[in-house]
Amino acid sequence: MPQQTERKERLHRLIDFARVYRGWSRQDTAKALSRDSTKLYPNTDNPKLDILLALSAALDWSIDDVVQYVWSGDHASAPPADGEDFDVLDAEARAAHMRGEYSRMTEIARRMFRIAGTAEQRARACNREHGAWDGLGRYTQALEAACRGLQQTPIPAQRQYQLQANLANTHYTLWELTSALAHSHIVVQWYRKHLPKEQIERKTAAFAYYVRGQARRRLAAQQLHDGQRHYLAAKADLTLCAELHDRLADEFQDERLRGIGHTCRGGLLEVEVELGQRDAQATVQEFLAALEDVIDPSDSPVGDWLESYGWWSVFGANVALRRLSGRDLQQSMAIFTNKALEIADRLDNWALRERVFSMQYKLHETLADATGLELPYVVDDEDRRLITGAMGRFPAFRDTGWRIFRAAKVVKNDERN
Repeated sequence: MPQQTERKERLHRLIDFARVYRGWSRQDTAKALSRDSTKLYPNTDNPKLDILLALSAALDWSIDDVVQYVWSGDHASAPPADGEDFDVLDAEARAAHMRGEYSRMTEIARRMFRIAGTAEQRARACNREHGAWDGLGRYTQALEAACRGLQQTPIPAQRQYQLQANLANTHYTLWELTSALAHSHIVVQWYRKHLPKEQIERKTAAFAYYVRGQARRRLAAQQLHDGQRHYLAAKADLTLCAELHDRLADEFQDERLRGIGHTCRGGLLEVEVELGQRDAQATVQEFLAALEDVIDPSDSPVGDWLESYGWWSVFGANVALRRLSGRDLQQSMAIFTNKALEIADRLDNWALRERVFSMQYKLHETLADATGLELPYVVDDEDRRLITGAMGRFPAFRDTGWRIFRAAKVVKNDERN
């Protein structure tokens, strides 16, 4: 059946759902949808926004859910292709992930879900889909995929806690920090009681410490009344996490794991400054010196090590924003944000981009408050594109994005250069 015909049928099905859900007559339904009762069912596969919004209200669904269903259907609706093998598709999804082909990985993961014969296979398919959405920077979709995987039952404990650790990390990325802390804590506690033995379990346990430590580091800056406790707990988690990842890297000869440990050590530097255990100025210089290893990110291979230097740039900027002032602040922030954005572009990493624009605007506000002047805030077309993308991916950033656009003077790229 052509895709356009399928969309039209799904739209008509939602109208039927609304009639049943509300107990409406045809005339009631037409009135609610602002339609003529003789033309209740649109003869189109591309419905206008007004009917989608009306269906959202009638069904008590989000507009996103309505659009998703009309355009793509549910996850199990499309019939599987004859002769598809789950393990073959799983290998293809893994290979697509290694090549960074995340859109293809999403499509493969959904085919895996449709042909899965067990709850464990469905959960594995959801975990693959989570990884694909995460790679695309579509974090709300990644969240949904992980939650869908956890709803499959029964699944082995190692699959459950792998999904839960990934869910925790997505909450952390979206700045849903209490959720990140709760989910990562559950994983940590499970593996404290049940010693991880297999490689996947040991990686999951180590990663849970990463998420819990980083979530606590961010929470400390938000919850000032409890900051000391959060920073102390973050230090313990990130210290152990770095040790675990180095140990795993040595054992499995996987430098990607050592890159995660390096990210933990960068977070530790920020934490120790906030605990009064390090000098802020000297620590900023330590961060700046470390970035000499990635003078040109385009010469560095993509992966966890390069991403780690992006996060070191963020941690250094955090210290500078809180502890430095004047020219020292402006100069260090220029280096940190430029380097983080270069690495973000090399990796197509939206989490780093969100941090860069948030910190640049925070610096703008800090300087304006310190001088009492209305300082210009300049963005170019590329900045506008990236800020718009970040607003779509990070609900918590949306307000900052609008404030940037209200304050910004827009110039063309060549004018800025």
